[in-house]
Formats: sequence, C-alpha cells, structure tokens
Amino acid sequence: MNRVGGYLRLMRPVNCLMMGFAVIVGAALASSKTLGNSSLNLVFGFVTGFTLTAASMTINDYYDREIDKINEPSRPIPSGTIKPKEALVFAAILTAVGFVAAYLTNVFCLFAAMLAWMIFTVYTTVGKRSGLPGNFLVSMCVAIPFIYGSLAITSMVSLNVLFFVSMVFLSNTGREITKGIVDVQGDRAQGVKTLAVHYGEKKAAIAAASFYSSAVLLSPVPWLLGIVSPWFLPLVAVTDFGLVRSSVMLVKDYSRENARKIKKNVLFWFVFGLLAFVAGVLD
Repeated sequence: MNRVGGYLRLMRPVNCLMMGFAVIVGAALASSKTLGNSSLNLVFGFVTGFTLTAASMTINDYYDREIDKINEPSRPIPSGTIKPKEALVFAAILTAVGFVAAYLTNVFCLFAAMLAWMIFTVYTTVGKRSGLPGNFLVSMCVAIPFIYGSLAITSMVSLNVLFFVSMVFLSNTGREITKGIVDVQGDRAQGVKTLAVHYGEKKAAIAAASFYSSAVLLSPVPWLLGIVSPWFLPLVAVTDFGLVRSSVMLVKDYSRENARKIKKNVLFWFVFGLLAFVAGVLD
C-alpha cells in the first residue's frame, strides 16, 4: 500500500462523500426551491461534511490502532503505511478546512460543525468503550449533516428534516451494533463494552435488527403525512427491502464474517435511502 492510498483509506472516501451529499439532501428537504440561490453555501456545506468526516475517520483509526492490530492489521496505521503522528497532522488539516468552510457559510453552520466535532471527540475518548451509548453518539454525528444542510440555506431546522434525521439515527445505530459483532474479538481484548461483548453476538444481532426494522416502519410516514412526493416510495422501498433482508440474514447467521458482509451491504442500502430523500422533494 503506497502512502497516498494509505491516506485515502484513512479518510474512507465513500463515507465522506455520503456525508457531503447528506448536507445537500438536508438542504433540499428544507427548501428545494431555493437551492439554486444558495449554491455557494451548498459547496461550503459539502466541503465541511466531507472534510470533517475524513478527519473523524482518521482520528478514529489513530485511537483504534491497538485494536486494529487484532481486528484490521492491514489498516494504514497498524500496517505501518502511515505513522500515528502523521495521521494526527492530517486530521488537523482536514478539521481546519472543515471549520473554515462552515464559517464561510453562516454562524449556525459553524456552531453545528463544532457540535458535531465535540460529539465525535466525546465518542472517541470516552464513549467508544461504553457500548450502546457510543453507538448513539456515532449516529448523532451521521445525522447532523442533514440538519447542517437545513441550516446552510434557511438558518433553521425544518420539521421534515428532523423526521428524516430520526430514520437515519435508527438505521445507523443498527449498523454500529453490527460493527460491534465484527470487532468483538478485539473489543473484548481492549475492554470495549459493545452489546456483542456484553451480551453476546446473538443478542447484539437481534438488537441491530430491531433498529433496522424501526427505521423501516417509519419510512412510509413521510408520504402519509404528505411531506414527500410519490417519487420517494420506489427508492425507499429498495432501502426497506435491503434493511429487512439484512436483518433476517444477521439474526440467522451472526458470525463475524456474515456481520462484516451485512455491515457493508447496509451502507449500500443507505445510498438508496439518500436518493429516496432527494426524489421525495421533487415535484
């Protein structure tokens, strides 16, 4: 692995793109008709979402470097491709870029960016070992970009954005619990109290499936309330099918290998969920 590839792996570009895109989705949900008049703020918002996510992923790998020696020895830091201090410098640069972009948007966005950063810092330094509370903290970080997008173009948070955020929060919490099944060996060695470590992989799989299912049950409500167009339904149906299928597969087979596969698949279903949100604001 070359150094450029190592830095890219630290960033997790797919996650960064999704968070940047989530900012735009949040803006579209808040006021789709004014997007054209707020293009610069949308660019700044995308940059903030992308760079702060990249920074958080990098810092996470820095703090997880001992656990990753067991769980993921090929990661850039435990493999020696990127030195720990180099990862911190890289994260600092990404953070600075994200905060500057937030400042150039508006003061509400700067506050939201700082809040997201503080939540992630609490997670990394304290919350990660707490298990389910730590999962909630991560889901809050994933949900904030939608709120950020609303703030970027309206300086307020609309009701429909808050509703979608709840769906994101639930489904991502399920994915975090699934990740705990994948990392159970290293987490147990490091004293990380995930649901899989504390209650076993089977109960963790049931808990993850419960969060996925809760998100699915909420999915028809936006259309029933009339806050999205019918274009929302086909794409969200794909997401629902994927989450239900992933839930059933996980409960049937909660092995580390299958949990790893489901964790990746769920990220793919999230993409369809984001597209559904976008389609839902189209006339």
